[in-house]
Amino acid sequence: MREHLDGLPRQSAAPYARSRPLPPYQGILAVDAKGFTGHPAIEHEVISRAVPELLKTALVRAGLPELWAERKFPASTGDGYVLGFDPSLMPFVIHPLLLTLQEVLTEFNVLSHGAVPIRLRVSLNIGPLPDTGDEFGGNGTARNDTHRLLDSRPVKAVLASHRENVTHVAAILSDRCFEDAVAGGYTGRHPDHFVEVAATVDGKPFAQRAWLYVPQPSGPLYEEPVTAADGAEATGRENAPSSKTDGAQAARVDYRAPHGIINTGTVHGGQSVENHRIAGDYVEGNKANRVRGFQGDQVRGDKNRKRS
Repeated sequence: MREHLDGLPRQSAAPYARSRPLPPYQGILAVDAKGFTGHPAIEHEVISRAVPELLKTALVRAGLPELWAERKFPASTGDGYVLGFDPSLMPFVIHPLLLTLQEVLTEFNVLSHGAVPIRLRVSLNIGPLPDTGDEFGGNGTARNDTHRLLDSRPVKAVLASHRENVTHVAAILSDRCFEDAVAGGYTGRHPDHFVEVAATVDGKPFAQRAWLYVPQPSGPLYEEPVTAADGAEATGRENAPSSKTDGAQAARVDYRAPHGIINTGTVHGGQSVENHRIAGDYVEGNKANRVRGFQGDQVRGDKNRKRS
């Protein structure tokens, strides 16, 4: 019997069969345009072409032209773009690139009259990935996780709840990326600029510790720690006894506001947001756990004035 058919691989990767060297570690940068499928079909190509050009412009302005020139396994994802790079540059990708990308998108959205406005989610990760130089390079768990982080609920919620005319970039960093580049002191941003979150993806078996960073926030950033300050698990916080109710469960708190909810301090129990319009998007469901206050800019003038 022939061991293989013409055109088919001669052997599989055979994991766990023998020891082999790890592929080189890569930095991975992925971006996605918010609301891509909601745009008319005629605008999809415009957005697909604009995203890598905007990323290239930001890299050049941030002093990282070599990262674009030497990018590894670059690929368009239709509504976004992904590339690999030398992981030693990760601190510079976090800052100043993310801030510069916010500035480039602000300029594009404000000054490009009549063009499609673009807001980006950004995911950053570090891990071993093969760089074969062909269309199959860059595949592996680290890249898969980068795309899962990009689609995770916390980073999507930021762009949904922050003002669309102010916040154009929301980034999420893997825990490894944060620990190596930020907590290690190599990035020109203090760790307090980052918010720890539990990154999950609807319909996917994915859950990881990750870190949000928003260069220009215009709303609250939410913190969802694995454990609460007193050591109790956050998931059971709604059922924790309250000293003021003699063991009764903490009451559910419902807030109603025409433009959503702004919180400070620690919130016990749950909070309900009922289909109110926030920065041009609708948010439904419950927000629970600890809230890291309002981190946006001061608003001047009449917020209730109708906009044309």
